[in-house]
Amino acid sequence: MVSTDRLLAFAAMSLLVIVIPGPSVLFVIGRALAHGRRTAMATALGNVLGSYVLVVAVALGVGSLVEQSVTVFVTVKLVGAAYLVYLGVQAFRHRRRMQVGAMDTPPAQPAHGDVRTVVDGILVGVTNPKGIVFFAAVLPQFVDHSAGNLPAQMLLLGLVPIGIGLITDTLWGLGAAAARNWFARSDRRLSMVGGAGGFAMIGLGVTVAATGRAD
Repeated sequence: MVSTDRLLAFAAMSLLVIVIPGPSVLFVIGRALAHGRRTAMATALGNVLGSYVLVVAVALGVGSLVEQSVTVFVTVKLVGAAYLVYLGVQAFRHRRRMQVGAMDTPPAQPAHGDVRTVVDGILVGVTNPKGIVFFAAVLPQFVDHSAGNLPAQMLLLGLVPIGIGLITDTLWGLGAAAARNWFARSDRRLSMVGGAGGFAMIGLGVTVAATGRAD
């Protein structure tokens, strides 16, 4: 359905875009610093799931509406930015709950916590301006109109950046979690790392809100 040449070209384009840290990468890093490796992994999974929601939206024709309408684009961007700030504030407020002795203790409701973390990642992935622009503006350029069934082609091509993103986000999260564990030799320093993660997410939210777009 999709030629190998188009697939490889789109993979190369996706890699170039993904290796430049954007909101999803910085969000995973912030969550890793604030909450550790498990949360970072769940966040990375949620991010790629949210990104694939954008792929589906583009395949169904919704993505082009978001990318072409300034009002809709700005609304989606601000919602995502506000949610990032909210998560950052929550991480900063609860930074003192991070203690060395509790780091290896499973949470009381791990399943609920993991699901909530994945959902957080999905929301950030769906409202990621970088993802919206990439999938709405770049993805359609790599489909083969003569082959027909364009939505199916987009859904297949969209799996490429999703796979790349899952690998890179996971590596970023593991790296940030390792740095967190290195600092976790005292409750005070661990609290400072949690606060740093919260500030990182707040700063990311403000940056996303202030980022403009070319029309």
